[in-house]
Order: sequence, then C-alpha cells, then structure tokens
Amino acid sequence: MSIKFNGYLVLETGEIFQGVWHGGIERAGEVVFNTSHSGYEEMATDPSYMKQIIVLTAPMQGNYGIEDKVWESKRIWIEGFICVQIQNTVVDQKWKKRLTDYQIPLLSDIDTRKLVLRLRSGGTPWGAIVHAADVLEAQQKAKKLIQSNRDLEKDWVWIASRKEIENRKGQNPKGPRIAVLDFGSKENILRELEKRTSELVIFPSRSKLEDILSFKPHGIMLTNGPGDPQDVEVARETIRQLIGQIPIFGICMGHQVLGLALGAKTYKMKFGHRGSNHPIQDGILNEIYMTSQNHGYAVDEKTLPSDVKVTHRNLNDQTVAGFYSSEKNILGIQYHPEACPGPHEAYGLFNFFIEKMVGFPK
Repeated sequence: MSIKFNGYLVLETGEIFQGVWHGGIERAGEVVFNTSHSGYEEMATDPSYMKQIIVLTAPMQGNYGIEDKVWESKRIWIEGFICVQIQNTVVDQKWKKRLTDYQIPLLSDIDTRKLVLRLRSGGTPWGAIVHAADVLEAQQKAKKLIQSNRDLEKDWVWIASRKEIENRKGQNPKGPRIAVLDFGSKENILRELEKRTSELVIFPSRSKLEDILSFKPHGIMLTNGPGDPQDVEVARETIRQLIGQIPIFGICMGHQVLGLALGAKTYKMKFGHRGSNHPIQDGILNEIYMTSQNHGYAVDEKTLPSDVKVTHRNLNDQTVAGFYSSEKNILGIQYHPEACPGPHEAYGLFNFFIEKMVGFPK
C-alpha cells in the first residue's frame, strides 16, 4: 500500500512541508518545536501551547500509549501535531486516535530536521496544517486559515484562565494558604502546591486585588500561560500592588508579568525555549541541572530594578532564567520547576517558596 502524502504544513513565509495527513480538522497557529523525548500528552494539554502547532524533534511519537492522569489541563490546547513517525499499528494507535478525536490535525513523515533548522534560523512564523490535493490548494487554504485565526483577543492569558474562583484543600494541615493567579496553569503546579499547603484558592487572571486579599493568603503563585506578557490585562497592576506585601512566586508567564510589574521589559525570543533538556545554573539552590521549558518571551536583564538580582541562567544562551529579591520577597522562574514532562531537580524551588519566603518550615 502506497503512502499518501496529502497533508501540508504551509508557513506564512512561503515554505511548504509535505507529509501524511492522519485526520483532525485544518488549523493554523504559531509553529514551534520541542526537543523532549517523551511527554507528548503533557505538552498537548499545557495551556501555554494555545494557538501553537508543535513540531517534535524526537522521531517516534505515540509509542507508549496514553494516560489521562498525566494531563496538564482538561483539554488539548495545541493547534496541530507534527512528527516523523506516529505509532499507528493494529496493536496501538491510541495517541493518534486521541488527537483526531479532539480534532487536532496530525502530520507525520515530515522532514522535521529541515523544518526545525528553518525555525531556528528564521524564527517561529504562523503556519497552517491542511489536507489538500496539491500545493496550490494547500497554499490557498492556509492563507485563509492564518488570516482568520490571528484575529483573536490579544490577552491569551484571559482566554486560558479559569473564569470562576476555585478552592482546593491542601495535603498539609499545618501548611500555608496560597492564592494562585491562574494565567493558564499546568495542573502539576497546583499538585506541587497542594502537597505543601493547607488550602489553595485559584483566581482568574483578571481578579481584583480586594478579592485576592480577602482570602488572607500567606503567599501568591503566578502560573504559566500563553501569549505575549505585555498583552495581559489587569494582572500587572494587581501584582504591582501586591509586591512587598505578600511573598510572590512566578513561573514562566507569571515570571514575565512579575517582571513587568517591577517596571522591567520583556522581549520575544527568536525561537524560544521548548524542551526538557535545558541546562540551568541555579543560584538559590546552588546547583546546575536540566529543566523543562516552554516559552517564547524573556525578561530583559538590563531593565530589572537594582534590588532584584538575576539568580538563574539558561546556560545555552545566558538569558535570564530567574530573579529574586529578598527585600521584596519575590521569586520569578522562567522554566517549569514542576516538570511534567522533564527532570525533577527544580522541585526544591517550591520548598524554598513555602519554607523560606512564606515562612512555613516543615
């Protein structure tokens, strides 16, 4: 049986990559790549991937099946899934079916090496995955999809955030009460907090200051989320007023918005950091370890206040991977200490937040 190369990834910059179409519906989004060798379910369900088509550099995908317990949210957020090989045998095609059941377009048999080299050299453009009879039809479909899908509300964090306050009981009766500002949180951030706290209250991203303070939290967590931090509405001013009052820990988008609240600036990276093998020099835990990362923006070190120190570095490119101020009692981390997927060495930052910053020792 011959393979039908009737699927196309069409970039807005004109490049076209042909592959095997496995189903779903045609979609458009920013085309990004991830270097993780496992964790396709965690990536697909991470709200930070909203409006993104993900290209996996590891060749084999879907080869260990599916497990609902590892989902990082209640839905799949990616706009498309691209790989060299997808598990598609009589014995197991669960991941392929899961994607197509959720109408996520899946392309395999694409030269992902060539595609990733294009993304590294030229940045991450928008593109569309389409099912077409030929290149001309693919180009026409892609152009319409990209144009229509870019007309979104700019505050993607608000789209991904909860819209109602959620209460969760923690597993440590003697632990602190933590307020979480949800920018599109991964579930494992909340799981790690639950282990160490007596209570969590998770607030929508545009929550009012008085609503957060009415909970009388001992600390604030700012979560990950999608999009451009400069487009996040309300939260920056809310955080600005909380700085110095309550210990604050920001992760990824939370780190970036915390930086903006301090008066710093952020910028879009050429192709971002996405994968579970990024080396970090951690000046708080005094370690060097590998981390899980998923972000396309970074904080400009030169614009941080003088009493906020860069404590973490990405050793691949020396970008700011974290900052800390003992005076303001704030910590921002530009990667995922909660992992999922990825290494667990950075879990100690949750302990630092609870024990040192909030002041609830074991």
